Amino acid sequence: MKRLRIRISGKVQGVFYRASAQAKAKELGLNGWVQNEEGGSVLIEAEGEDQKLQRMVEWCQVGPGAAQVEQVETQEVQPQGVSGFEVRR
Repeated sequence: MKRLRIRISGKVQGVFYRASAQAKAKELGLNGWVQNEEGGSVLIEAEGEDQKLQRMVEWCQVGPGAAQVEQVETQEVQPQGVSGFEVRR
């Protein structure tokens, strides 16, 4: 079990990025959350198997159709053993 903090920058707010990220995480069987940040980026913390997390990071580099991703930063953080994947405000 591994947990990643993923920060996505670019035109990623107002393009259904959070809802799409939630759907992708659920499809992959990941747990965690996604939220918008004040500076215009989106922050995700996702927890699960390494291979599934890497697929999530790959998805984040493109995002939903209207997104224009400029940068994706990842950082490994301590797993928290959460269940489900929520959209935070």
